[in-house]
Amino acid sequence: MIRRLLSASLLVVISAAGSIAHSQMMRPQDVDKLPSTPADKRISYGTDALQFGDLRLPKSQGPHPVAIVIHGGCYLARFADLQSTAAVSSALTGAGIATWNVEYRRVDNPGGGWPGTFQDISLGVDYLRTLAKTYPLDLNRVVIVGHSAGGHLALWAAGRARLQKGSTLHTADPLRVQGAINLAGPGNLRSVFPIQKDVCGSTPITALFGGSPEEVPDRYKIASPAEMLPLNVEQVLITGERDRAVPPKYGQEYEREARQSGDKVKMIVVENAGHFEVIAPGTPAWTVVENAIKSLLRMTPQQK
Repeated sequence: MIRRLLSASLLVVISAAGSIAHSQMMRPQDVDKLPSTPADKRISYGTDALQFGDLRLPKSQGPHPVAIVIHGGCYLARFADLQSTAAVSSALTGAGIATWNVEYRRVDNPGGGWPGTFQDISLGVDYLRTLAKTYPLDLNRVVIVGHSAGGHLALWAAGRARLQKGSTLHTADPLRVQGAINLAGPGNLRSVFPIQKDVCGSTPITALFGGSPEEVPDRYKIASPAEMLPLNVEQVLITGERDRAVPPKYGQEYEREARQSGDKVKMIVVENAGHFEVIAPGTPAWTVVENAIKSLLRMTPQQK
């Protein structure tokens, strides 16, 4: 693996050799078929049928560091559910990290969109405190990992302590985390707004916010991470060089904005990887992701 600096971002060049060789980029259905261990528990964090998560615990003795995992799918239920991040959760648990893989209402679910989708993420993240009363979880070592649309939600959830009292999305005592890992997701929703139809075939960002940045600017100010900066939490952005859904330039733009605000943020562009390789254990891209998560959790060499 060779690393070199590119436009103030860390470009990770990885040999084509690996446990899985790819001449073609992975598709959503490829990720859904990846092997994973069953969850130890499926637990509701709210009263809606979609307010639940899958908890996986390492076999070792706790308390365990935790990765809260948020799937993507263009904020649309018809595109993805928490099965798309089951392999990610399983792999991290095998590496000694407890995982809380969260489901939530999307814009095509009753109650999803504004503000329900964001409220679900808040509830799901903060429910970790309740889980820690029963399971051996270390609340001092928690990161949020999100893919694609879930990458946006991961950044937002990690930085929501910035929201002022009285804000629609404000929570009184949000769970503090050590960092957020955005895998192939947007950080500036204004920037990706014009390409949403090309990527998703519809306009889910419009549906998520209830309008465009010009129509509902106050909503973007409290739910687009770029407009909430500084988030005051460490952030890692990891994107495939060949990602056509959210190309690296969008992450590089957000990285510059976050750095200028004073946040500690690093972007890693993985060569020969697309939108889904970053959530596919066994790919060279996954090695980069797992190492970044362990680094944020300050795991010791023995724990790695």
